[in-house]
Amino acid sequence: MRQLRYIFDVSLDAFYTFLADDGWAIASHIALSTLMAMFPFLIVLTSLAGFFGSKELADQATALMLETWPKQVADALSGQLHDVLTTTRTDALTIGGVLAVYFASNGVEALRVALNRAYAVVEPRRWYWLRLESIGYTLVAALATLLMSFLIVLGPLILETARQYIPLIVETNEQFLNWSRYSTAISAMIVALFILHAWLPAGRRGFLQILPGIVFTLIGSLVSGIIFGQYLARFANNYVTMYAGLASVVIALVFLYFIAAIFVYGGELNAAIIKSQLPHGVSLQAAQSLGHAEKQA
Repeated sequence: MRQLRYIFDVSLDAFYTFLADDGWAIASHIALSTLMAMFPFLIVLTSLAGFFGSKELADQATALMLETWPKQVADALSGQLHDVLTTTRTDALTIGGVLAVYFASNGVEALRVALNRAYAVVEPRRWYWLRLESIGYTLVAALATLLMSFLIVLGPLILETARQYIPLIVETNEQFLNWSRYSTAISAMIVALFILHAWLPAGRRGFLQILPGIVFTLIGSLVSGIIFGQYLARFANNYVTMYAGLASVVIALVFLYFIAAIFVYGGELNAAIIKSQLPHGVSLQAAQSLGHAEKQA
Protein backbone atom coordinates (compact mmCIF):
# COMPACT_ATOMS: atom_id res chain seq x y z
CA MET A 1 0.00 0.00 0.00
CA ARG A 2 2.86 2.37 0.80
CA GLN A 3 4.41 1.77 -2.64
CA LEU A 4 1.10 2.50 -4.36
CA ARG A 5 0.76 5.69 -2.34
CA TYR A 6 4.29 6.71 -3.32
CA ILE A 7 3.61 6.07 -7.02
CA PHE A 8 0.38 8.06 -6.85
CA ASP A 9 2.03 11.01 -5.05
CA VAL A 10 4.98 11.12 -7.45
CA SER A 11 2.73 10.83 -10.54
CA LEU A 12 0.46 13.60 -9.23
CA ASP A 13 3.44 15.84 -8.44
CA ALA A 14 4.78 15.22 -11.96
CA PHE A 15 1.39 16.19 -13.41
CA TYR A 16 1.18 19.41 -11.40
CA THR A 17 4.73 20.32 -12.42
CA PHE A 18 3.85 19.46 -16.02
CA LEU A 19 1.06 22.04 -15.82
CA ALA A 20 3.25 24.60 -14.05
CA ASP A 21 5.96 24.22 -16.70
CA ASP A 22 3.42 24.85 -19.49
CA GLY A 23 3.68 21.21 -20.57
CA TRP A 24 0.81 21.42 -23.04
CA ALA A 25 2.31 24.48 -24.75
CA ILE A 26 5.76 22.85 -24.85
CA ALA A 27 4.21 19.69 -26.32
CA SER A 28 2.58 21.81 -29.01
CA HIS A 29 5.94 23.43 -29.76
CA ILE A 30 7.62 20.01 -30.01
CA ALA A 31 4.89 18.63 -32.28
CA LEU A 32 5.03 21.56 -34.70
CA SER A 33 8.84 21.66 -34.67
CA THR A 34 9.03 17.91 -35.29
CA LEU A 35 6.59 18.04 -38.18
CA MET A 36 8.43 20.98 -39.75
CA ALA A 37 11.79 19.28 -39.18
CA MET A 38 10.65 15.97 -40.69
CA PHE A 39 10.81 17.05 -44.32
CA PRO A 40 14.22 18.77 -44.08
CA PHE A 41 15.42 15.61 -42.31
CA LEU A 42 14.18 13.52 -45.24
CA ILE A 43 16.04 15.83 -47.63
CA VAL A 44 19.22 15.21 -45.63
CA LEU A 45 18.44 11.50 -45.62
CA THR A 46 17.97 11.28 -49.38
CA SER A 47 21.10 13.35 -49.97
CA LEU A 48 23.16 11.02 -47.80
CA ALA A 49 21.61 7.95 -49.40
CA GLY A 50 22.44 9.31 -52.85
CA PHE A 51 25.96 10.10 -51.69
CA PHE A 52 26.40 6.46 -50.68
CA GLY A 53 24.95 5.34 -54.02
CA SER A 54 21.66 3.77 -52.92
CA LYS A 55 18.61 6.01 -52.89
CA GLU A 56 16.40 2.98 -52.19
CA LEU A 57 17.77 3.12 -48.65
CA ALA A 58 15.89 6.40 -48.13
CA ASP A 59 12.59 4.61 -48.81
CA GLN A 60 13.52 1.88 -46.35
CA ALA A 61 14.62 4.48 -43.80
CA THR A 62 11.32 6.35 -44.04
CA ALA A 63 9.36 3.12 -43.64
CA LEU A 64 11.45 2.40 -40.56
CA MET A 65 10.78 5.87 -39.11
CA LEU A 66 7.02 5.41 -39.46
CA GLU A 67 6.92 1.76 -38.38
CA THR A 68 5.59 2.48 -34.88
CA TRP A 69 3.12 5.13 -36.09
CA PRO A 70 -0.57 4.22 -36.54
CA LYS A 71 -1.20 3.09 -40.11
CA GLN A 72 -3.76 5.83 -40.66
CA VAL A 73 -1.26 8.54 -39.66
CA ALA A 74 1.57 7.07 -41.74
CA ASP A 75 -0.72 6.68 -44.76
CA ALA A 76 -1.87 10.29 -44.41
CA LEU A 77 1.71 11.49 -44.88
CA SER A 78 2.86 8.85 -47.35
CA GLY A 79 2.04 10.92 -50.45
CA GLN A 80 3.97 13.99 -49.26
CA LEU A 81 6.88 11.86 -48.06
CA HIS A 82 7.00 10.07 -51.40
CA ASP A 83 7.25 13.41 -53.21
CA VAL A 84 10.24 14.38 -51.09
CA LEU A 85 11.96 11.02 -51.47
CA THR A 86 11.54 10.84 -55.24
CA THR A 87 13.00 14.30 -55.84
CA THR A 88 16.60 14.20 -57.00
CA ARG A 89 18.90 15.57 -54.32
CA THR A 90 22.42 16.59 -55.21
CA ASP A 91 22.75 19.49 -52.78
CA ALA A 92 24.12 17.71 -49.71
CA LEU A 93 27.08 20.10 -49.51
CA THR A 94 25.40 23.23 -50.88
CA ILE A 95 23.60 26.06 -49.12
CA GLY A 96 20.30 24.21 -49.56
CA GLY A 97 21.73 21.14 -47.86
CA VAL A 98 23.14 23.17 -44.99
CA LEU A 99 19.79 24.89 -44.45
CA ALA A 100 18.02 21.51 -44.53
CA VAL A 101 20.32 20.23 -41.77
CA TYR A 102 19.79 23.42 -39.77
CA PHE A 103 16.01 23.29 -39.95
CA ALA A 104 15.97 19.54 -39.27
CA SER A 105 17.85 20.22 -36.02
CA ASN A 106 14.99 22.43 -34.78
CA GLY A 107 13.20 19.31 -33.61
CA VAL A 108 16.16 18.44 -31.37
CA GLU A 109 16.21 21.97 -29.95
CA ALA A 110 12.51 21.73 -29.07
CA LEU A 111 13.18 18.51 -27.14
CA ARG A 112 16.06 20.20 -25.30
CA VAL A 113 13.82 23.06 -24.15
CA ALA A 114 11.25 20.56 -22.84
CA LEU A 115 13.79 18.50 -20.89
CA ASN A 116 15.58 21.54 -19.44
CA ARG A 117 12.25 22.72 -18.07
CA ALA A 118 11.31 19.27 -16.80
CA TYR A 119 14.60 18.80 -14.95
CA ALA A 120 14.54 22.43 -13.74
CA VAL A 121 17.99 23.24 -15.10
CA VAL A 122 19.36 26.44 -16.59
CA GLU A 123 21.30 25.92 -19.81
CA PRO A 124 24.86 27.25 -19.29
CA ARG A 125 26.16 26.50 -22.77
CA ARG A 126 26.34 29.00 -25.63
CA TRP A 127 23.55 28.89 -28.19
CA TYR A 128 25.88 28.13 -31.08
CA TRP A 129 27.37 25.11 -29.26
CA LEU A 130 23.85 23.87 -28.60
CA ARG A 131 22.92 24.29 -32.26
CA LEU A 132 26.07 22.47 -33.40
CA GLU A 133 25.26 19.66 -31.00
CA SER A 134 21.70 19.43 -32.35
CA ILE A 135 23.03 19.33 -35.92
CA GLY A 136 25.39 16.56 -34.87
CA TYR A 137 22.52 14.58 -33.38
CA THR A 138 20.55 15.08 -36.61
CA LEU A 139 23.36 13.81 -38.83
CA VAL A 140 24.08 10.85 -36.56
CA ALA A 141 20.37 9.98 -36.54
CA ALA A 142 20.26 10.09 -40.35
CA LEU A 143 23.34 7.89 -40.70
CA ALA A 144 22.08 5.45 -38.06
CA THR A 145 18.71 5.23 -39.80
CA LEU A 146 20.39 4.47 -43.12
CA LEU A 147 22.55 1.82 -41.46
CA MET A 148 19.56 0.11 -39.87
CA SER A 149 17.71 0.27 -43.19
CA PHE A 150 20.71 -1.33 -44.91
CA LEU A 151 20.62 -4.18 -42.41
CA ILE A 152 16.91 -4.65 -43.05
CA VAL A 153 17.52 -4.75 -46.81
CA LEU A 154 20.11 -7.47 -46.21
CA GLY A 155 17.65 -9.35 -44.00
CA PRO A 156 16.21 -11.71 -46.66
CA LEU A 157 19.70 -12.62 -47.88
CA ILE A 158 20.81 -13.35 -44.32
CA LEU A 159 17.68 -15.43 -43.76
CA GLU A 160 18.20 -17.51 -46.89
CA THR A 161 21.81 -18.17 -45.93
CA ALA A 162 20.75 -19.18 -42.43
CA ARG A 163 18.18 -21.62 -43.80
CA GLN A 164 20.94 -23.59 -45.50
CA TYR A 165 22.54 -24.27 -42.11
CA ILE A 166 19.50 -24.11 -39.81
CA PRO A 167 16.57 -25.85 -41.57
CA LEU A 168 14.27 -25.19 -38.61
CA ILE A 169 13.96 -21.54 -39.62
CA VAL A 170 10.75 -21.50 -41.62
CA GLU A 171 9.59 -17.87 -41.47
CA THR A 172 8.82 -16.25 -44.76
CA ASN A 173 10.77 -13.22 -45.87
CA GLU A 174 7.70 -11.04 -45.41
CA GLN A 175 7.20 -12.14 -41.81
CA PHE A 176 10.88 -11.67 -41.10
CA LEU A 177 10.92 -8.17 -42.60
CA ASN A 178 7.80 -7.11 -40.69
CA TRP A 179 9.25 -8.38 -37.42
CA SER A 180 12.69 -6.89 -38.08
CA ARG A 181 11.32 -3.46 -39.02
CA TYR A 182 9.12 -3.24 -35.94
CA SER A 183 11.75 -4.55 -33.50
CA THR A 184 14.40 -2.29 -35.02
CA ALA A 185 12.11 0.74 -34.74
CA ILE A 186 11.37 -0.04 -31.09
CA SER A 187 15.07 -0.56 -30.33
CA ALA A 188 15.96 2.72 -32.04
CA MET A 189 13.27 4.50 -30.00
CA ILE A 190 14.67 3.12 -26.74
CA VAL A 191 18.24 4.15 -27.61
CA ALA A 192 17.09 7.61 -28.72
CA LEU A 193 15.17 8.17 -25.47
CA PHE A 194 18.19 7.22 -23.39
CA ILE A 195 20.41 9.59 -25.37
CA LEU A 196 17.90 12.43 -25.14
CA HIS A 197 17.36 12.19 -21.38
CA ALA A 198 21.00 11.50 -20.52
CA TRP A 199 22.85 14.01 -22.70
CA LEU A 200 20.52 16.50 -24.37
CA PRO A 201 19.52 18.68 -21.38
CA ALA A 202 21.98 20.52 -19.16
CA GLY A 203 23.56 18.55 -16.33
CA ARG A 204 23.90 14.80 -16.04
CA ARG A 205 21.58 12.16 -14.63
CA GLY A 206 22.23 8.52 -13.84
CA PHE A 207 20.75 5.54 -15.67
CA LEU A 208 18.26 4.71 -12.91
CA GLN A 209 17.20 8.35 -12.64
CA ILE A 210 16.04 8.53 -16.26
CA LEU A 211 14.72 4.97 -16.59
CA PRO A 212 11.16 5.53 -15.22
CA GLY A 213 10.38 8.35 -17.65
CA ILE A 214 11.78 6.38 -20.58
CA VAL A 215 9.66 3.33 -19.74
CA PHE A 216 6.58 5.54 -19.36
CA THR A 217 7.28 7.32 -22.67
CA LEU A 218 7.81 4.07 -24.55
CA ILE A 219 4.69 2.34 -23.21
CA GLY A 220 2.58 5.49 -23.40
CA SER A 221 3.61 6.16 -27.01
CA LEU A 222 2.77 2.63 -28.15
CA VAL A 223 -0.58 2.63 -26.33
CA SER A 224 -1.53 6.09 -27.61
CA GLY A 225 -0.59 5.02 -31.13
CA ILE A 226 -2.93 2.04 -30.91
CA ILE A 227 -5.79 4.09 -29.45
CA PHE A 228 -5.34 6.95 -31.91
CA GLY A 229 -5.17 4.48 -34.80
CA GLN A 230 -8.47 2.91 -33.73
CA TYR A 231 -10.01 6.34 -33.39
CA LEU A 232 -8.92 7.32 -36.90
CA ALA A 233 -10.25 4.05 -38.30
CA ARG A 234 -13.72 5.17 -37.21
CA PHE A 235 -13.66 8.94 -37.37
CA ALA A 236 -10.95 9.91 -39.89
CA ASN A 237 -13.63 11.43 -42.15
CA ASN A 238 -14.19 14.10 -39.49
CA TYR A 239 -10.74 15.50 -40.21
CA VAL A 240 -11.30 15.40 -43.96
CA THR A 241 -14.64 17.20 -43.57
CA MET A 242 -13.21 19.87 -41.27
CA TYR A 243 -9.73 20.44 -42.71
CA ALA A 244 -10.11 19.28 -46.35
CA GLY A 245 -6.68 19.17 -48.01
CA LEU A 246 -4.93 19.88 -44.71
CA ALA A 247 -6.35 16.76 -43.08
CA SER A 248 -3.16 14.71 -43.45
CA VAL A 249 -1.06 17.44 -41.83
CA VAL A 250 -3.51 17.94 -38.97
CA ILE A 251 -3.73 14.19 -38.30
CA ALA A 252 0.05 13.95 -38.08
CA LEU A 253 0.21 17.07 -35.91
CA VAL A 254 -2.39 15.76 -33.44
CA PHE A 255 -0.58 12.43 -33.17
CA LEU A 256 2.77 14.14 -32.60
CA TYR A 257 1.13 16.39 -30.00
CA PHE A 258 0.02 13.37 -27.96
CA ILE A 259 3.46 11.76 -28.24
CA ALA A 260 5.18 15.04 -27.28
CA ALA A 261 2.95 15.45 -24.21
CA ILE A 262 3.84 11.91 -23.12
CA PHE A 263 7.54 12.65 -23.66
CA VAL A 264 7.40 15.86 -21.62
CA TYR A 265 5.52 14.13 -18.81
CA GLY A 266 8.17 11.38 -18.82
CA GLY A 267 10.79 14.03 -18.07
CA GLU A 268 8.60 15.54 -15.35
CA LEU A 269 8.13 12.07 -13.86
CA ASN A 270 11.88 11.55 -13.64
CA ALA A 271 12.26 14.95 -12.00
CA ALA A 272 9.48 14.20 -9.49
CA ILE A 273 11.15 10.92 -8.49
CA ILE A 274 14.52 12.65 -8.08
CA LYS A 275 12.85 15.38 -6.00
CA SER A 276 11.11 12.84 -3.77
CA GLN A 277 14.49 11.40 -2.79
CA LEU A 278 15.94 14.74 -1.69
CA PRO A 279 16.06 15.84 1.97
CA HIS A 280 12.95 17.62 3.19
CA GLY A 281 12.92 21.28 2.22
CA VAL A 282 15.56 20.98 -0.51
CA SER A 283 14.25 21.91 -3.96
CA LEU A 284 15.33 20.24 -7.17
CA GLN A 285 16.90 23.48 -8.41
CA ALA A 286 18.87 23.95 -5.18
CA ALA A 287 20.10 20.35 -5.22
CA GLN A 288 21.30 20.64 -8.82
CA SER A 289 22.95 24.02 -8.15
CA LEU A 290 24.76 22.51 -5.16
CA GLY A 291 25.87 19.53 -7.21
CA HIS A 292 27.16 21.81 -9.97
CA ALA A 293 29.07 23.94 -7.42
CA GLU A 294 30.67 20.82 -5.90
CA LYS A 295 31.83 19.70 -9.34
CA GLN A 296 33.32 23.13 -10.05
CA ALA A 297 35.19 23.00 -6.74
